Amino acid sequence: MSDLAWLSRSALLVGDEGIEKLQTKHVLVVGLGGVGSFAAEFICRSGVGEMTIVDGDVVDPSNRNRQLPALSTNHGVAKAEIMRERLLAINPQLKLHVVQDFLTPQKCREILATKFDYIMDCIDSITPKVTLLSTALQSNLPIVSSMGAGGKLDPTKLRVTYLTDTYQCVFAQYVRKRLKKLANASSIKAVFSIEEVMKESLIMTDGSNFKRSAYGTISYLPAAFGGICASVVIRDLLGYKVDIEKRPDRINKKSIAKAKQKKEA
Repeated sequence: MSDLAWLSRSALLVGDEGIEKLQTKHVLVVGLGGVGSFAAEFICRSGVGEMTIVDGDVVDPSNRNRQLPALSTNHGVAKAEIMRERLLAINPQLKLHVVQDFLTPQKCREILATKFDYIMDCIDSITPKVTLLSTALQSNLPIVSSMGAGGKLDPTKLRVTYLTDTYQCVFAQYVRKRLKKLANASSIKAVFSIEEVMKESLIMTDGSNFKRSAYGTISYLPAAFGGICASVVIRDLLGYKVDIEKRPDRINKKSIAKAKQKKEA
């Protein structure tokens, strides 16, 4: 591990064989905002050997409260280019592919022509998110998708489940509805929050980048989403267990069914 000495602390946790395994993996991160920028950095710092990052946006002053690339000195600069420089400064040996573009259906098909070991969906707009997820499902690749981080404050309310079992998240509800005809949508792991959204923080936008509205955000919450997304990827790639949240109504139905069976026996 001579040229990987910077990963020595990680090797203490996952072993040299774990680091070597991560070095062979290629992870796609789509969306480099509050969630995706931190998720991409965590993946890079984990020792993953190859990454593709995708984002067509530039830094806006309103990004500075929560997004890793956003500084007072780089307004108007492409987030993908800022993250390119940052990730390669962390790991100069990283094989990095940068796509500075918004995700159209055609662009999505082009990107997913590559065989990825894991896909991280960190898009915060419904239409491109559904485009990515539906296209990725056709390739039957492992996916983790971040749900709504806006309008919430408590990072201890974050959970991991399958997309079809998400609850208490309006954003996830919209995504589920758009993907309900796809039989394998239940294979998508989702990071979501069970905290009730602060509806009073909602604002309407100009509709650019597929967003007609947005909720207020706090500095640490999107980063927490990014951290959990990255943890799902790393644990899955290394074969470690990922605890899956059970949907309450399904737990209740299962309990009722068991009680009924016991009574009839």
